[in-house]
Amino acid sequence: MDNIPKHIAVIPDGNRRYAKKYNLSVYEAYKIGSDKAVEFLNWCIEFGIKVATIFIISYDNFLKRPKEDVDPVLELLKEKLKMIREDKRIIENKVKVKIIGRTNLLPDDVQKEIKLVEDFTKNNSNYYLNLAVIYGSRQEIIDGIKKLFEDFKKGIIDINNLDESLFMKYLYFGDEIPYPEPDLIIRTSGEHRISNYLLYQAAYSELYFIDKYWPEITKEDFINAIEWYKKRERRFGK
Repeated sequence: MDNIPKHIAVIPDGNRRYAKKYNLSVYEAYKIGSDKAVEFLNWCIEFGIKVATIFIISYDNFLKRPKEDVDPVLELLKEKLKMIREDKRIIENKVKVKIIGRTNLLPDDVQKEIKLVEDFTKNNSNYYLNLAVIYGSRQEIIDGIKKLFEDFKKGIIDINNLDESLFMKYLYFGDEIPYPEPDLIIRTSGEHRISNYLLYQAAYSELYFIDKYWPEITKEDFINAIEWYKKRERRFGK
C-alpha cells in the first residue's frame, strides 16, 4: 500500500467502560483488551507498518487509580511479555520490543519480564513494538532533561549543539527505533484528547478517533484509519 504510516501509536481507551457495558470484571475486560493489542500488532505487520506504540498504563493512572484497577493491567502485562518470548510470529517477523516509561516503579517480577523480552528481541529490526508502561510525556521530557544535563556536566555534549533531533535521543525511544515520531495516533472510546501521550513526538501526528471501546474495534476499523490517513495532506508546518 502506498502512503501508509510508518509508525502508528494507539491510546486503547474504554476497557473499564466496556466492562460495565457487558457486566464483566475489570480483569475480564482488560484480558479482552490485551488480546486486541496482539491483533493490532498483527494488523500492523500485515500492512507493513514498521513501528507500533501502544499505551498500556499512564503514569497518572498508576498513581491515582485504585489497586483493583491497576493490578489486572500489570498481571496481564507480565503474561503477555512471557507470551512474546514464546510467540513464533515475533521471531519470524523479527519484532523488537521496547518498554518505555518509569518502569522502575513496577514490581520486580514485571521488571524481570521486561528485561527478558527486551534481551530476547534486541537484535530484531524488521518491526518495532513499543509498550508505554507507567508512561507520561511530561515525565518523559523531565527525565530527558535530567539525562541531557548529566551529559552536559560530563562534557559529552555542547549545549550550543542542542536541537530538536538531539533532544529526541534523550527521550525514552532514544535512538533505538526508526521513525520515533508517530505518523498516526489512534484513540478509541470516543474521547478526543491526547492524555499526556508522546507530546514531543506527536507535534505533527495525524489524530484519528474511533467511537468504540478498545475491545470492540475490528480490522475494518483499522483499515478505515489507514485509508483516512492516506487521504491526509501532511504539510509539517509548510
